Amino acid sequence: MILKTADEKTTQIEELQRLLASAPAAVAPRIKQELRNLQAGIKGENEAAYHIDFHLKDSKNTAVIHDLRLEFNGRVAQIDHLLLHRSMILFVLETKSFHAGIKIGDDGQFMNWNNFNKNYEGMPSPLAQNERHITVLKDLASFIEWPTRMGLKLTPTFESFVLVSSQARIDRPKKFDTKQVIKVDDFITALDSSLESRGVVEVFGAAAKFVSSETIHELGRRIVRRHKPLVPDYAAKFGLTDLKPQHLPPSSEIRETEASYGDGKACGKCGSSQVQILYGKYGYYFKCSACQGNTAIKLQCGQDGHKVRLRKDGANFYQECLECGTSVLYFRNP
Repeated sequence: MILKTADEKTTQIEELQRLLASAPAAVAPRIKQELRNLQAGIKGENEAAYHIDFHLKDSKNTAVIHDLRLEFNGRVAQIDHLLLHRSMILFVLETKSFHAGIKIGDDGQFMNWNNFNKNYEGMPSPLAQNERHITVLKDLASFIEWPTRMGLKLTPTFESFVLVSSQARIDRPKKFDTKQVIKVDDFITALDSSLESRGVVEVFGAAAKFVSSETIHELGRRIVRRHKPLVPDYAAKFGLTDLKPQHLPPSSEIRETEASYGDGKACGKCGSSQVQILYGKYGYYFKCSACQGNTAIKLQCGQDGHKVRLRKDGANFYQECLECGTSVLYFRNP
């Protein structure tokens, strides 16, 4: 079951493109690189999400969370994909976009191929990065109510994987163990192998060792409620504060009424009001929990030619028009 899809990044791309159009020549290359990195990261995460969702979207044994950002005790974890299995194993997945390939040394050093300079360049270890994410998750886990068996608290265990593009080459060392670094299309096989090696497959009938599907889904929802998305201030990052966009009205001026987010939001397939907003390949859409149908979202401010967007803030979605200077609560996810 998919509990959270990736946050939309369209606004970030548009902001970088806006800054690039007016940036000085000395700053433009840095913005271009930032834009390339962002788009490559989105592509890699989408590729991984496709394979994960294809196999696990209807799973009763695994809850799937994409694009999770946690803050706890002054530390931050940006987790690309988190899988919660009924065996209380949490799989933490880091995706890396290596188009030309990577090389891993016997000492565990990761090197990325620079196709322009035709050489390998050192880079931070994604395995170490993922371990830092797991550290934050472990600290957070102590503040989450976990299920019990016979009066004993069941605590989760964690597994780390780094997923790279199915087209990338992985140059592996002879000594350093790299079994956690795999191509994205091999992940489901690696997941099954990991569960089997722990004895999960053989003892699946022993219910005492597993929590229910409902329990693991609720645990996942508790984690999702801790999600704290971050909107980068690219203008400040590149020293272009004079190019900051026009600000919309502060929250105190937002017109929030029951009618603004409760009326007319129904499934276009079956008419049910049991819908929530998700983000997909083509942007935001309504997902119906009654018939599983998808319905396109159509926004308008009442003025022809105005560009209206949807902004997410937690469970709330705001319809915003820059020309009108309005931000109105459009819908609230249940």
